[in-house]
Amino acid sequence: MAREKEIHNWLKQHGISGVKLLQRLVQEPSRREQEGKAQAIIVEKCRELGLEIDLWEIGDDALRKHRHFYCDRRDFSGNPNLVAVRKGKGNGKSLILNGHIDVVPEGNPGDWEEEPYSGMVKDGKVYGRGTTDMKGGTVSLLLALEAIISLGIELKGDVIFQSVIEEESGGAGTLAAVLRGYRADGAIIPEPTNLKLFPLQQGSMWFRLTIKGKSAHGGTRYEGVNAIELAMEVINEIKKLEKERNEALNHPLYQNIPIPIPINIGKISSGEWPSSVPDTAIMEGRFGIAPTEKMEEAQKALENCIARLNATNEWFRAKPIELEWFGARWLPSNLELNHPLLQTISDSFVEVKGEQPSIEASPWGTDGGYLSNVGKIPVVVFGPGKTELAHDANEYIETDRMMEVAEIIALTIINWCGIEETAVDQGETKSETV
Repeated sequence: MAREKEIHNWLKQHGISGVKLLQRLVQEPSRREQEGKAQAIIVEKCRELGLEIDLWEIGDDALRKHRHFYCDRRDFSGNPNLVAVRKGKGNGKSLILNGHIDVVPEGNPGDWEEEPYSGMVKDGKVYGRGTTDMKGGTVSLLLALEAIISLGIELKGDVIFQSVIEEESGGAGTLAAVLRGYRADGAIIPEPTNLKLFPLQQGSMWFRLTIKGKSAHGGTRYEGVNAIELAMEVINEIKKLEKERNEALNHPLYQNIPIPIPINIGKISSGEWPSSVPDTAIMEGRFGIAPTEKMEEAQKALENCIARLNATNEWFRAKPIELEWFGARWLPSNLELNHPLLQTISDSFVEVKGEQPSIEASPWGTDGGYLSNVGKIPVVVFGPGKTELAHDANEYIETDRMMEVAEIIALTIINWCGIEETAVDQGETKSETV
């Protein structure tokens, strides 16, 4: 209990430094292809902590040849990946602490009450794009590490801190770290979970459907076949498929989630003239993948649905719907509910909060899919931000939550990696395992 008390007191005394670090990170916009300046702040902090630093620009052949990889970005220069390691003394379990430095665009500045990258502190909250998703979580990781290092706590296992780029666009940064050889016995990702633990994460893929009709004058629309109306029929079939897939998903963590693995139509375009019957409609969407499902199995489900339509609908037999998988994809992740990593972080949560944590399934994909599927690393997603604020205007994070997560993660580190202490006994120094 002495170590836990020391960590608590240290974080309480140094909370303001964490807030200032977050402000600096938020004030450096790290949108896609602009991650370098914010990443430099993280590098500076890791050097201050005495971590072993590996800084490199991704984009090697191994990354691009990987079968799960997708990224339409070809130039990563000036925007490096970072891995910083705190080596342990040996004979302990290792842990990856994975955060992404990139943020989504701020959207319409007029929707923000303050400048999107202000880093303003007000009423116990830090405001700005990226505070909740997920620079606040990254600061929690760094504070946890700093507390352990400052208190002279020697770990048995390695701690591998990662600040990666390209998470919001598909996870190229984390995949690059895995392919570079960074593996561990467990991993924590502090995405905005509302202090809930997510051992399961759905994956997702983007798809495109091209639906062909027959053009005609709008005044004699009965001479044509409206591609928009055909698209409505296709959407109805996709809704049926969504219902079937979700009814078949039987997992206790999804009991209170109305649509665990959604199929979302996010974009549709059709027609060039109001007085013409459109002959083509193009729909693009996101196809959810169950945590226990392989990507290929999910693809087959939609492919079979479209094949049935093409086989049973007279119009589609003549002009088949075209299905294309394109763009970003996120791999699912599935951790057993009795896994020691989940138990360790749950125990640390109880130690800090005095109550059992809520354990749920993630409503979105994260870089945990690459860590889990490619790196074979057990992953728990747990962070201080609020899920509903991610990607929204007036994004903020509560500083008290950020500090609580830092403390929970610090305790998880020492309990997972193990502590090696020295004690003086009758004038001799001996090693004690705690």
